[in-house]
Amino acid sequence: MQVTTLEGAPVGPPSGRIAAFLRPRVGGLPRTFWTLWAGTLLNRLGSMVEPFLGLYLTTMRGLSLGQAGMVMAVLGAGSLAGTLVGGTLADRIGRRATLTLATIGSGGAMLALGYAQGLAALVAAALLLGLLLNMYRPAAQAIVADIIDPADRPRAFGLLFWAINLGWAVAMVLGGTLARQGFLWLFWIDAITCAGFGVLTWRAIPETRVRGGAASGVLTGFGRMLRDRVMVGYTLITLTYTFVLLQAMTTMPLAMKEDGLGPEAYGIAIGANGVLIIILQPLVNAWLARRDHSLVMAAGCVLVGIGFGLTSLASSITAYTATILVWTIGEIIAATVLQAIVADLAPPDLHGRYSGLYGMAWSGGFLLAPLGGTQLLGAGGASLLWPTCAGMMLGAAVGLCALAPAIRRRHDTAPTTSFSSK
Repeated sequence: MQVTTLEGAPVGPPSGRIAAFLRPRVGGLPRTFWTLWAGTLLNRLGSMVEPFLGLYLTTMRGLSLGQAGMVMAVLGAGSLAGTLVGGTLADRIGRRATLTLATIGSGGAMLALGYAQGLAALVAAALLLGLLLNMYRPAAQAIVADIIDPADRPRAFGLLFWAINLGWAVAMVLGGTLARQGFLWLFWIDAITCAGFGVLTWRAIPETRVRGGAASGVLTGFGRMLRDRVMVGYTLITLTYTFVLLQAMTTMPLAMKEDGLGPEAYGIAIGANGVLIIILQPLVNAWLARRDHSLVMAAGCVLVGIGFGLTSLASSITAYTATILVWTIGEIIAATVLQAIVADLAPPDLHGRYSGLYGMAWSGGFLLAPLGGTQLLGAGGASLLWPTCAGMMLGAAVGLCALAPAIRRRHDTAPTTSFSSK
C-alpha cells in the first residue's frame, strides 16, 4: 500500500527514477542471456584453484618451484589449445553442447588434479584441465553474439565482465580462508560450481547456433578467419593489451617487493582494482556502449598505458594503489567493447571460431606476460618495465585507430539477430 501526503503526493522511493536508471543498463536483454550471466557468476564464485595452485603444488604435493612452474605452464598451454578447440566445437556441434561438455568436464578434471599424485599424473591432469577450463568461453561469447543485437552487445558483454569480477572478488576472499582448512575444499567447490554451470546450461539455455553454419569445414572456417586481416590485427592488439594488463598479476608483486612492500601490501593495492570495477563499471557501461567501439577501446588502452607507465614512479602502497586505479579505469573502458568488436567482425556461422581466436590472445598473454615481464624487470628494473608497458599500450591505441574505419563498417553492417527467448 502506498502512503500519501495530505495533498495526495506519494511518499516513498521514486520507483520511476529507479526504473529509468536500470532500464538502459539491464533492461531489454533476453532470458537466455540472464541464464548465461547467472551461470557465469556461479562459475566464477567457485574459481578458487588457479590463484592458489602454485602454493598447493609446492606445499601439499612437495614439488620444487621449477616443477610447479612446469605444471602451471602445461595448464596454460592446455588453455591455449582449449580456446581454439572450444570455438571450433561451438560452430560444429553447437554452443549448448560445447558449453555443457566443457563445464562439466572441467569439474571432473578439477578433481583429477586435486587427487593426482606424482609429477606425471599432475602434468596430465593439468593438461586436461587447461584444455577444458577455457573451452567454454568461445561458446559463451558466441551465444551472446547470436542472441544480442549489435547495438546491445557492449552492454551485454559488460554485464558479463562485471559478473566475472564480482565472482572473482568473492572467490579470492573465500579461497584464502578455505585454503587454511585444506586445499581439497578449493578443488571440490570449483568442481561443483563448474558442473552446476553445465547443468544449468543444458536445462535452461537453448541452442543458438545459426542453422547451416556447420556446413563450413574446419579448415575452410579457419581459412576464412585467418584471411580476415582486420580480425588478425585486432587479435594481435588484444594480445598486447593482455600482456600489459597481466603484469599486475605477475611482475607487480615482484616490483613492490623490491620497494620493501610485501604480499599484504600487494593484496590491498590490487584489491582496489576489483572494488572499482564492481562500483564503476555498471554506471558507465551503457554510456560507453553507445560510443564508437574502436575509439572506446583505444581510449581504454591509452589509460591502461598511462597507469602502468606511472607505476615506474611508485614506491609506496598509496602510490601503487593510485596507479592501479588509473589503469583500472582504462580496463573498465576497454572491457565494454573488447568482445563486442569480435562479435561485430565475425560472420554469424563463425562466431565460435572468432571467439576462439580472441581467446587465444588472452591465453597467449597468460603465457607470455610472466616470461617477458620478468625479463624486462631483471634487465632494467621498474624504470624499463613500466615505460615499455606504456609504449606497448600507446602502440595498441594507434593500431586501433588505424583499424577503426573497418571496424565501424562491420558494426554498421552486422546483421541483427532473430533469436527470441521464450
